[in-house]
Amino acid sequence: MYKTKKEDFFMKLKIPTVKELFDAGVHLGHQIRRWHPNAAPYIYEARKNIHVINLEKTHELLKEGAEFLYETAKKGEQIILVGTKRQVSELIKLESQHCKALYVNQRWLGGTLTNYRVIKNNIDKLVKMKKKREAGEYEMYTKKEQLLLDREITKLENSVGGLVGIRGLPGAVVVIDAHREKTAVREAKRTDVPIVALLDTDTDPTGIDYPIPGNDDAIKSTSLILKVLCGAIEKGYEDYEKQDAEEEQDAEEEQEQEKREQEKREQEKEESEENENKEEK
Repeated sequence: MYKTKKEDFFMKLKIPTVKELFDAGVHLGHQIRRWHPNAAPYIYEARKNIHVINLEKTHELLKEGAEFLYETAKKGEQIILVGTKRQVSELIKLESQHCKALYVNQRWLGGTLTNYRVIKNNIDKLVKMKKKREAGEYEMYTKKEQLLLDREITKLENSVGGLVGIRGLPGAVVVIDAHREKTAVREAKRTDVPIVALLDTDTDPTGIDYPIPGNDDAIKSTSLILKVLCGAIEKGYEDYEKQDAEEEQDAEEEQEQEKREQEKREQEKEESEENENKEEK
């Protein structure tokens, strides 16, 4: 049976089935008393004082979010993963490094998107200090001074280490637990950066471009969703690099073709001049 490019993409990406989402506990929302009314469209039912998330909607919205991230990465735009919860912090770092995305996994610094210059200064300072330490330039200091410098590097690493290489506003922000990461969501909205977010039943989805309803507390649930989204980002960047390499090759071939044509024109010109000289003689 013939498959469209989109169907082929989703098969390669391995979007989890509704059953796989259920097995990972993605359907488990918060207690009824903690719900946000705007999350109602994503709630299937209430059971034992717990809201149960509609996994069919989660499945469809996860596909939409993954496709958007793939297209964003395919254009070569940068993507920031945001998740500062203790249970997802290390996972955010590992997945982002694997798919070549930027990340914030300790604390979102106010102004990361709205005051880029200050954040860039901190990033430059971190890079400069690490280079000096690797070059042994801090060995002339006392042990106490070296300890203070190491602490400053660690502090900068925790706050902006995942943003080294940022080139300005990203093409998208991926948020695990939009309720907790309110500052990141607010700044993304203010700067018109599209947001892909895992939302639990206590979160207002208003203003989230690609909401993915699901359990944002359990490690099994967040890990499954994050792997899908990062898989899409990784595939997008791979295709971008291929496309870039193909364009570079095409440009080289075009230059080579132009060079051959130029040489041919010069040769024809020389032959024409030789013939004219013969005729004159």
